[in-house]
Amino acid sequence: MEYKVIYTKGADKSIAKFSKSNPKAYKKIFEFIKELHEHPRTGTGHPEPLLEGNNSTYSRCITKKDRLVYNIYDESVTVLVLTAEGHYNDK
Repeated sequence: MEYKVIYTKGADKSIAKFSKSNPKAYKKIFEFIKELHEHPRTGTGHPEPLLEGNNSTYSRCITKKDRLVYNIYDESVTVLVLTAEGHYNDK
């Protein structure tokens, strides 16, 4: 089963920032996204469910400061990428 990966507008913008500011992290994000298609709950970046989430919100470490945060919808076989900046709710 392959998941469809979609992005919020904010996620698109935050991922695009990495292309110039941190190319290594940008490459890492796209490795994560490849994995999200096949197995969104396991893989690199230490995927973990968020404590305050609803068991469908996960994060993976991009850098010490930044996380890829996404929701998994098994019923529609979709992953919605929420953001790639910040550490959970840090500003």
